[in-house]
Amino acid sequence: MDQTFGKAYKLCSQKAIAAVFEQKQSVKQFPFVMHYKAMELPTEKSFQVVISAPKRIFRKAHDRNRIKRLMKEVIRKNKLILESKLATNQQQLALFLVYTNKEEMPYELLLRKMESLLMKLVNEL
Repeated sequence: MDQTFGKAYKLCSQKAIAAVFEQKQSVKQFPFVMHYKAMELPTEKSFQVVISAPKRIFRKAHDRNRIKRLMKEVIRKNKLILESKLATNQQQLALFLVYTNKEEMPYELLLRKMESLLMKLVNEL
């Protein structure tokens, strides 16, 4: 039950990020939209993720950073849902997670929403 969320989970490759958006596969669960692509990743981790909070909605950097911190924590708490499925299928995923709500939501609600989003993603795989 490793619940860490280190640097190895961060998707940095510009080619991989572009490939995620070329394929246009996504799962939605308000307030999140998750774009994904099954591909070979340069790490042994089962998935890598980019987390985004749009500047158009959250003008102040400290607001965007807080949203992104909450999203990282919510992923960290629920990542076992995704990792167990990917381990059985021997797959790797590149993910791009976008926060779409116009205001910040409470942590407990985000936790439940992320859990249902990851369950939707696992069912689509």
